[in-house]
Amino acid sequence: MDMNKIVCYCNNVTIGMIKEAVDSSASTLEEVQEITNAGTVCGSCINDIQHLIEEFLKERDG
Repeated sequence: MDMNKIVCYCNNVTIGMIKEAVDSSASTLEEVQEITNAGTVCGSCINDIQHLIEEFLKERDG
């Protein structure tokens, strides 16, 4: 997975930034949005962000 790939173009948020948010304690879309601002402008990336959060939670929590 390319950690430098942009997920949220409105706020220039990358996959790596989403992963960092999850690794640092975020476990919900709202918590990731609070940390990164991803998905807070147009919202078109919210499904992608949610999918990434779920994947990173699986990695984090085993």
